[in-house]
Parts: sequence; C-alpha cells; structure tokens
Amino acid sequence: MPTFTTRLRRALALAACFVTVASAAPSVGRAPAFTLPALDGRTVSSASFKGHVVLVNFWATWCGPCRQEMPALDRLDRQYAHAGLTMVGISVDTGPGPVKALLARFPVHYTILLDADTRVSTAYHVETMPSTFIIDRHGVVRYVHHGYRPGDERAYATWIRRLLAE
Repeated sequence: MPTFTTRLRRALALAACFVTVASAAPSVGRAPAFTLPALDGRTVSSASFKGHVVLVNFWATWCGPCRQEMPALDRLDRQYAHAGLTMVGISVDTGPGPVKALLARFPVHYTILLDADTRVSTAYHVETMPSTFIIDRHGVVRYVHHGYRPGDERAYATWIRRLLAE
C-alpha cells in the first residue's frame, strides 16, 4: 500500500498534467486580439478593452440558446458596466441583416460585433453556440463556458465579481 506521501506526490503529478493540458488548450490563456465591425458602423479593436474585465459572447441568430441567453447577458452588462465590465456580443451570422432584425425584437445594450468570416471565432476555437469567454484586465481568458442553460449567468456573475475585485 503506497504511503500518504507517495499518494500525494502522484496526485500532484497528475494535477500538474491537467494544469499543463488546460493552459495549453486553445480557449485558455492570452485572448486573441481582433478588430471587427460593430453593428452600429464603428470598428472595434480588442485593444480598446485594455484594463477592463471583458465578457465576450459568440452567438448566432439561428441559435435558440443564444437568443435565450441575451436578456441575462444584458442584465449582467447593466449591473457591472459601471464597475469596469465591458461586454461584447460577436455574431457569426453571414451579414448584418438577420442580426439587426433579431435585435429589433430583442434589444440589448452591449456592443454587437460582426464576425461574418468567422476569423475571430476560429481564433477563439469556438465550436458551440453560444460560447462565452471572460477575460481579465490583463487580456487573459480566465473562464470559458459553452452552451447556455438558464442559471449559467450566475457563474458568469461570480467570475465577473472575482475579476473586478482583482
């Protein structure tokens, strides 16, 4: 029977493997830089987020869970924007028409960017809609969530508060 010290060393070695795998994963680490057109006609660069906690949400108009999540994200934006949160929705739709039509029915107050060529979603290794990334003030992705179920926004709020307090 291995001693406690031996079991502890094995556990720590195994944990180190998982940390290495997690930090090497494409969705964890330094957030990819980008410049995208905004729905309102501006051009927005991720460099403008420096010093802010940023929630980036990749979504599409054809995605039911995305539409369901949008009001919750809007509430988070309203609650934490004054404290230093920047929220950005990045649509992967092929053009602005469907996005504008959806937002006319379900308006949000955070910035909506257009990634029609999916260059940015590819850089973030987005494979599921919606996908949410919470980035710290230093540009490091600290939390990633794929999909949406009601209540997921509680985890977002926990991470937002934690990163705003750092």
